[in-house]
Order: sequence, then structure tokens, then C-alpha cells
Amino acid sequence: MNEEYSKLVYSAEDIQKILGIGRSKTYTFLHETYKTQSPLKVIRVGNLYRIPKASFDRWINGEI
Repeated sequence: MNEEYSKLVYSAEDIQKILGIGRSKTYTFLHETYKTQSPLKVIRVGNLYRIPKASFDRWINGEI
């Protein structure tokens, strides 16, 4: 993957590592968040979840 683009989004695996939670909990969180688009934005491409870095970073820093 192009390094320039990899900085724009996080994968489910990235979120799992950052939050320190298990795989099933991560996918449950992303699925629920995708349906509501709250508290952060989640993009779904087929079966893949992508989380815009800016949206996640604002959420994790308590700015949302």
C-alpha cells in the first residue's frame, strides 16, 4: 500500500491494536459504529472497514 494513503485511514487491525481489544470486540464496535456513524466515521468497502484517521484521532482525543 502506498505510504501516503496509508496515513489517511486506519484498518480494523490498527484499531484493535490502538485500543488493545480483541478481534471480535473490534468488529462488533466497527459494525455498530458503521450503522450509526457515531461516535466516529466508519467506511465499509465490501467486508473491509476503514476508519478515517482524522475522525478516529478526534474521537480518541475526546474532541467529538
